[in-house]
Order: sequence, then structure tokens, then C-alpha cells
Amino acid sequence: MMAKKLTVGAALVLTVFALSSCGNTIRGVGQDAANTVDATQNAANNVDSAASR
Repeated sequence: MMAKKLTVGAALVLTVFALSSCGNTIRGVGQDAANTVDATQNAANNVDSAASR
């Protein structure tokens, strides 16, 4: 009985850790997407200013 409770507790802790790491990954993907948009906009501005010369 004690071993079963210990196993369930360990599984619960591992699940919480796994879910928290997924949250960090999703947040990182969002930041990468935002950085990509910023870089694309900066490149477009550079091309526009070079074409205006």
C-alpha cells in the first residue's frame, strides 16, 4: 500500500515538472516568433531606406 502511494506521488511530481517545462518551451517559441517578426521588419526598413537613396 505504501509503495503504491509513493509511486503515485512520484508520478504526480514528474507530471508537474513535465508540464512546467512545456510551458517554458511554448513561451520560448513565442519569443522566437516575435524576434523573427522584428528581424523581418528591420530588414524591410533597411531595404526601403537603401532604395530611397
